[in-house]
Amino acid sequence: MTNTIALVDDDQNILTSVTMALEAEGFEVRTFRDGEEALRGLTQRPVDLAVLDIKMPRLDGMELLQRLRKTSTVPVIFLTSKDDEVDEVLGLRMGADDYIKKPFSQRLLIERIRALLRRQDLAADEANPTSEATITRGDLVLDGARHMCTWKAKPVALTVTEFLILRALAARPGHVKNRDQLMDAAYGDSVYVDDRTIDSHIKRVRKKFKAIDDNFNEIETLYGIGYRYREPG
Repeated sequence: MTNTIALVDDDQNILTSVTMALEAEGFEVRTFRDGEEALRGLTQRPVDLAVLDIKMPRLDGMELLQRLRKTSTVPVIFLTSKDDEVDEVLGLRMGADDYIKKPFSQRLLIERIRALLRRQDLAADEANPTSEATITRGDLVLDGARHMCTWKAKPVALTVTEFLILRALAARPGHVKNRDQLMDAAYGDSVYVDDRTIDSHIKRVRKKFKAIDDNFNEIETLYGIGYRYREPG
């Protein structure tokens, strides 16, 4: 099945050249010149992955991501300028899955897109032969094959990165995962993130569960060490 990629950038040269490269690789591409146009288009017709420029007129990439994350877990790759380190980190904390600095290699972008799509399709860590298609921990159900999470039978919308972090914790209740281990589970070798980014992902996951159940406290923090999923009573 052909994957559909949304490409959002106000630079027509980038839209044209990257579209040609992606279509040559078999992707279907939908292009948008600004954030407002993209928000309307992606709301009406979702895509498999979105590539967003951060600095755009009318609605920048950060705000577009923030609005998308209210209703969508679509994987997102940010395009950032060379000196936008603050934007890169902030974007990852807000729910982006990866970023690439401009100017960038089209081959690198294609590789990142394929890697992120694989992470979504194989949210269960198939590199581990003991991993289960579905993890059930009390009221928590994580279905890796369908990228679905429920708590007390209610759906919890997690991004790819959030799902992989939670799965890494829930796979072994009571066992501590340090931040480096959670980075590996969520990102592999594709991108470097700092400790605070992992903390921000955990905070977002907790917030989503507490929106369903205010008493949710299954993810425990061990200060200076890492996190663990609470062992069943």
